[in-house]
Amino acid sequence: MTTMSERTKGMSQTRLVFERMRASIVGGRLLPGSKLNIAALAEEIGVSAGAVREGLAMLEAEALVVSEPARGYRVSPVSAVELRDLVKARIEVEKLCLAEAIRHGDLAWEGGIVSAFHRLTRVAERDEKHPTQLNGEWAAVHADFHRALVSGCPNQWLMRMHDMLYQQSERYRQLSAPLATVDRDVLSEHQAIVDAVLNRDIQAAQECMAEHLQATARMLLTSPKLSVLG
Repeated sequence: MTTMSERTKGMSQTRLVFERMRASIVGGRLLPGSKLNIAALAEEIGVSAGAVREGLAMLEAEALVVSEPARGYRVSPVSAVELRDLVKARIEVEKLCLAEAIRHGDLAWEGGIVSAFHRLTRVAERDEKHPTQLNGEWAAVHADFHRALVSGCPNQWLMRMHDMLYQQSERYRQLSAPLATVDRDVLSEHQAIVDAVLNRDIQAAQECMAEHLQATARMLLTSPKLSVLG
């Protein structure tokens, strides 16, 4: 698996700031509402203050940070209301992407799904040393799996929205899932989606995906951490 340091080699300073900050926000290491000090970030990452400002502007475009007049940037807040709206939007975009992927996907697309699902089944969701935390490797292969499902979609606007909504959803998962107590058979949920997609059954695939995302939302909404952060 490619590491962050490998991915950031040769990046512009602005892109480096964007990648580093996005990973920290989505991964829950920078908490909602946290103030972002441009000078401190520039020193920490080893870039110019201008690069930090440009990187933060890119993050604001993805709704991961917010700017306030005369107060600078903060990490975007979270709330149960926003999570519900996010899941509704994601379900609709996922449905459109799945339908287009099933209509246009080829054998290579199918193979990519099988390969991504196989990798997902081989990685533990929880960190062995810290069972209350998500496994970073699992988070990466889980993202690859969901991207593989829709990668046959030729509509790049839909794909951009898909990726943005996934990042926002993953942020909530990282913040809330470690304390959630809902019992789920996620493997079976993923298997059902794969089966429907490979059978080229658009309606079944959309229904399985919608239920999968709704189950995740229910899990996150029951997390005591969300009420504290939101």
